[in-house]
Amino acid sequence: MRRRAVITGIGVVAPGGIGAKAFWDLISSGRTATRKITLCDPEPFRSRVAGEADFDPAGEGLGPQRIRRMDRAAQFAVVSTREAVVDSGLELSTVDPTRLAVAVGSAVGCTMKLEEEYVVISDGGRLWLTDHTYGVPHFYDYFVPSSIAAEIAWEVGAEGPAAVISAGCTSGLDSVGYAVDLVREGSADVMVTGATDAPISPITLACFDAIKATTPRNDDPATASRPFDNTRNGFVLGEGAAMFVVEEYEHARRRGAHVYAEITGYASRCNAYHMTGLRADGREMAEAITSALDESRLDPTAIDYVNAHGSGTKQNDRHETAAFKRSLGEHAYRTPVSSIKSMVGHSLGAIGSIEIAACALAIEHGVVPPTANLREPDPECDLDYTPLVARERRLDAVLTVGSGFGGFQSAMVLTRPGRAA
Repeated sequence: MRRRAVITGIGVVAPGGIGAKAFWDLISSGRTATRKITLCDPEPFRSRVAGEADFDPAGEGLGPQRIRRMDRAAQFAVVSTREAVVDSGLELSTVDPTRLAVAVGSAVGCTMKLEEEYVVISDGGRLWLTDHTYGVPHFYDYFVPSSIAAEIAWEVGAEGPAAVISAGCTSGLDSVGYAVDLVREGSADVMVTGATDAPISPITLACFDAIKATTPRNDDPATASRPFDNTRNGFVLGEGAAMFVVEEYEHARRRGAHVYAEITGYASRCNAYHMTGLRADGREMAEAITSALDESRLDPTAIDYVNAHGSGTKQNDRHETAAFKRSLGEHAYRTPVSSIKSMVGHSLGAIGSIEIAACALAIEHGVVPPTANLREPDPECDLDYTPLVARERRLDAVLTVGSGFGGFQSAMVLTRPGRAA
C-alpha cells in the first residue's frame, strides 16, 4: 500500500496578521493588506508598495540572541513552525528524531541581513574591496540558505534529512512536494515543511524595478495588486511564511490527529525557454497540472477550485488561463479560480506554501477565497476568477499552481480528508 502524506498542522506569518486564523480571516473576507513600504525607504524606487507583515519577533517569543542571529525570513519560519507544531497536537518527544525531517523553501534566503551587512562592510558602498571584520559573527549564516533549515531542525529536534529548496517563486510548492516524497518513500514519518521569504529591501526593489515587473501604482496601495484585471500592470511584492506538519497518514491516524487535507499529487516542469518570459500556450504548466492529477488518480473534472499563481502581470495571467484550459478542458470554465496575491502580495518563494495553507483552509471551511480588486476583467482571461467576494462551496479536491523565473512551473493537488488516494 502506498504511504500517504497529510497536513496536520498549519502556521502562517503573512501581511494582515500573524497566525493561520488571522490569515484566513483576511483572505476569506476579501480585505487587502498591501500598503506603502515601511521596512526601508521606498522613495528612490519605481514601485513603492508591498504586502508587509506586522511582525514583532520579541512579541512572538524570540529571545534577543535569536533575533540578533537570524534574518527576518528565518524568524518568520521559526514562528510559523511553532504554530504548526502546536496546531498539529504532535508531541515531538514521542517522535523518533531520525524519522523527523525538515524541508524549507526560499527564493532569496537571508536578503535583508545580507544587504544590511554589506552596507556596513563596504562603508555604505564606498569600498570595492570590503573588510569582513566589520561584519557580525553570523554573517556567514546569511550567505548559506541552509542556515534556515538548520534553525527549524534545531527548533523541533529533527535529526532526519534537512534541506532548503530554492527554485525561485515555486520554492514553496517544491519544498512541500519534496517533503511528500520523503514521507512516501519512507525516509521520514513526520516532515516540518513550508517556505519563507522576507525580500522587502532596496536590492530586491531595485532588481524588480529594472525589469518593470512590479506595479508603479503607488497612489492606492490597497488596490495595487489586480490579478486578471484589465488594468493590472505588475505584481506587488510581499513577505511571509507558511510552515506545516506533514505526516504519514497512518502515523497521524494512530494518534487521532486532525487532518486538514491530504496531498495526493505534485509535479514540476521547466519551460527551458526564457529567464522571465512565458509561452502563451501554457503548455509546461498544463503538463505539470496533468501529471499532478495523474499522481492523484483524479480526472480533471474532480477539481473543485484552482488557487492560481495570479501574480498580476499581463503575461502570467494569460499564460495561466491557457494552462487551465489546456489541462482541465471544458471543466476549466465551470471551476472557480482565485488569486490570494491580490490581498497579501507576492512573497516570492514563500507564496507557494502560503497558498497551500489557503487551500487547506479552504477545504476545511468550504470557502473559495476571492480575487480582490478584480473589477474590470481582461477579455483574454475569461474563466471564473471569483471576483471580490468569497464563495461558499464544498471542496473535495483543490489544485494550486506556481510559476517562477527560470521557467519553473509547479502544481499540487490537495484533497478532503478521507477521500481515497
